[in-house]
Amino acid sequence: MSTPASATAGDDALIVFVSCPTEAADRIAGLLVEQRCAACVSLLPGMRSVYRWQGTIERSDESLLLCKTVASRYEALERLLRERHPYELPEIVAVKLQTGLPDYLQWLHDNSH
Repeated sequence: MSTPASATAGDDALIVFVSCPTEAADRIAGLLVEQRCAACVSLLPGMRSVYRWQGTIERSDESLLLCKTVASRYEALERLLRERHPYELPEIVAVKLQTGLPDYLQWLHDNSH
């Protein structure tokens, strides 16, 4: 069985989900791309989160950041988020990409280093 062409450039590709206050989203996204922690960050505004924090049910208007990066940059991305994110405990969840358009995955790899 042959390996798909997309596995070569995308074998370490990640999407990192980060929720944050809407007013901080653009600033954080810019920092992640500027520092090459992510090749691209898509901002999805208008999200409403309901969660338990310190024994209380909270409701927050947020934006969801979809950070496209590679595994070798995850540590730097997480460090920057911990330093600059306004939440005491930010949501930072990464998922590994299984496949994708080979040219896009190569671009993602080239722009995350």
